[in-house]
Parts: sequence; structure tokens; C-alpha cells
Amino acid sequence: MSSKNQFDLVIFDWDGTLFDSVSQIVQSLQWAAQQYQIDLCANAAKNIIGLGLPEVMQTLFPAHGELHPLIQAEYSRHYVANSATQRWFGGVDELLTRLQQHDILLAVATGKNRIGLDRVLALTQSQHRFKATRCANEARSKPHPLMLEQLLEETGISVERAVMVGDTTYDLQMAQAIGMPRIGVSYGVHSEAELAQYQPLAIVHSVAELAQVLLP
Repeated sequence: MSSKNQFDLVIFDWDGTLFDSVSQIVQSLQWAAQQYQIDLCANAAKNIIGLGLPEVMQTLFPAHGELHPLIQAEYSRHYVANSATQRWFGGVDELLTRLQQHDILLAVATGKNRIGLDRVLALTQSQHRFKATRCANEARSKPHPLMLEQLLEETGISVERAVMVGDTTYDLQMAQAIGMPRIGVSYGVHSEAELAQYQPLAIVHSVAELAQVLLP
């Protein structure tokens, strides 16, 4: 790796960080809840983005354990049916290209399951960009740091030479737990004040600002 780079590995969250999907996730969760006459406000649905789906079900519907598999299935069907036109946030494609041009490895740590991540990697034709990817159903849900630990092991990069980039407190909390540098983005789920609690190196408000922080 080039010593001029601040980091050798950038680990991205997916939804709300790279991918403009937050509003559709919220709508699909609300739709799924409505199928079983359960009220779900948008803020509650938004706040859990980043967790694995089993943890989402437990958090949003604690009194309806028997319905969790059904709600989860309805959510997944609705999301897939209504998200085919989703894309990265503006500037993400260019950012990833520039990072690769600087010989910086890229990875993904997401609350999606493997089927869901593979679908959007194909949608964005970006499988080749990421050296490694890890999903909640392959490790443990955020904010547990197991996904990050696995990515470090797979890439051979030390924790201090990696950085986690995410839009939720779950992203920053899991990085903080193992002493990994972290950057918050405020254009996704959680507010700047919420992200600031986890002492990120920076909180950026656009993909352009993120590029300024990450690139030498």
C-alpha cells in the first residue's frame, strides 16, 4: 500500500451511505407492518436502518414475535418490488474510482443479508470494486464489531490503517469498539449530533466532502 494514503482500507456502510435507499426502506417497513394492522411511524422505521433484519423485527415489533417471519417476508417482497431504480448517491461512483486509483482497498459492512447485498451489488455493477463484503447474517448485527474484525482479517489490514464510513450510530459504535478510525455522514439516517457521540474523525454532509477527507 502507498504510504502517502491516510488509510489502506475504507469500509463503507451501504444504505444511507453509498446507496440512496432510506426512504424506500422506511416505506417498505411501514407497508409490511400495515399488512398485520400494526402502526409504525416513519421515524421509528428510519432509526433502525443499519441493524440486521432479525434485530429490526425485535426492536420495532417486540409484542408480535410470532409475526416476525411474516413481516420480514412482506418487507423483503415490497422492498425488492419497489427499489429496482435505486442508485448510489451522486458522486459515489467517482469517489470509489478515485480511491481505487490511489490503491486504497474498499469493503462493505452492511445490515443487509447476503441475498440483499448481492442484489444491489449487481444493480450497481460494483462487485469488482470491493475487496471484501460482510453482511449481518454472516457475522453479528451492528453495533457488534465482528463484521469489521472479519474484514480486517480477510484483507490483512491493521485496524489503525482502516476507516469505517457510515450514516448511523451503529456504524460508528462498532468501529469505536475496536479502536478503528471512523467518519460519519449526515445525509443518511442519524443526525450530526447523534453521530458526534462516537468521536468520529469527521462528520461530512455530502459525498464531495467525504472525498476531501478520504483522498490524499
